[in-house]
Amino acid sequence: MADRALDGDGANGGPGNGAGRTSDFRGIATLTLDAKGRLAVPTRHREALGNGHGRVVITADPSRCLLVYPLDAWEPIQARLMALSSFDERIRALQRLIVGHADDVDIDAQGRVLVPPPLRDYASLARDVVLVGQGRRFELWDAAAWAAQTARAIAFDAGGLPPELAGFSL
Repeated sequence: MADRALDGDGANGGPGNGAGRTSDFRGIATLTLDAKGRLAVPTRHREALGNGHGRVVITADPSRCLLVYPLDAWEPIQARLMALSSFDERIRALQRLIVGHADDVDIDAQGRVLVPPPLRDYASLARDVVLVGQGRRFELWDAAAWAAQTARAIAFDAGGLPPELAGFSL
């Protein structure tokens, strides 16, 4: 599913301030889950991630990481996913994975979120984790899994680039 950017003023990397606005989250933060499975959200993202509600949605991703969305950004994704035909077993499997694992989580007064145990198990999160900005959401990875993912991402040869990247330049 392609993500479409929502209205936001994250052009400078900062959080969006308006009601109903979602920031462009980017960057990598190396963090530690505490003994209870709580994650301290980086200060620069707390307000935008909580989107004024103090609540986020955490769900499973097929890549064995977790996706962390502001509640307002998650709701249209869930609606679009559930509007797809459940007669296709592949779609039903994806609905089960993504919506079935989705959990509304409060951001506490210290800016922490409790990553639910089933999601920690799914993504093999123990202690050292990496929070990776991906536009309007974050990916939450086990640090070792993130290192392996990064190594795979840079290992392809020039002939292995997807055709959508033809002519793309940084």
